[in-house]
Amino acid sequence: MKKSDIKIRVPQILSRLDERYGTDHICYLEHDNAWQLLISTILSAQCTDARVNIVTKDLYRKYPSIEDFARADLKELEKDIHSTGFYHNKAKNIIACCRKLIGEYGGEVPSGIDELTSLPGVGRKTANVIRGNIYNIPSIVVDTHVKRISGKLGLTGNDDPEKIEKDLMKVLPEDHWILWNIHIITLGRTICKAPVPRCEECFLCDLCPACYTQE
Repeated sequence: MKKSDIKIRVPQILSRLDERYGTDHICYLEHDNAWQLLISTILSAQCTDARVNIVTKDLYRKYPSIEDFARADLKELEKDIHSTGFYHNKAKNIIACCRKLIGEYGGEVPSGIDELTSLPGVGRKTANVIRGNIYNIPSIVVDTHVKRISGKLGLTGNDDPEKIEKDLMKVLPEDHWILWNIHIITLGRTICKAPVPRCEECFLCDLCPACYTQE
């Protein structure tokens, strides 16, 4: 895909996404503060946001503070989050993460990418969720939808999330970094589904190499 082609298509893609989905910054994980979003995002690995929201509705009542999570019994927390999958590692990471937040950051969730990714269970995806949604720092979250659809649109040829993030930072304007994840999640859940996308229904089909090469 030629760079000149991308420069022509990207503004059109963004304009259509804005028109269809709006420009509000929406977070699909329910939370009241930074540490709740951090824990919810850790829980969301290999799990739907809807399931996480069901679990955290009771979880944040049982553990109303970061200190409560830091003191949590591992086996009990595993039971509390069992339905999100990978519950052993998630529970272990949540407890360790909260202890580190208390011990090194005074119980506050940091905004720096290096500080965030130093926390147990926190990779670049989770860190960028926090940076974008809590601190309004332009960040690109590379989840399964962004990885798949960005590739279909010809905006990246990489499989590694960090490389995809860097590719997208080069072709997307900074004011759409946060919106890209929001829009692409919606598109991926409704039209460009895996494994069978509804290309005939897609309002981006004429701008998508994966779509028009099928014609």
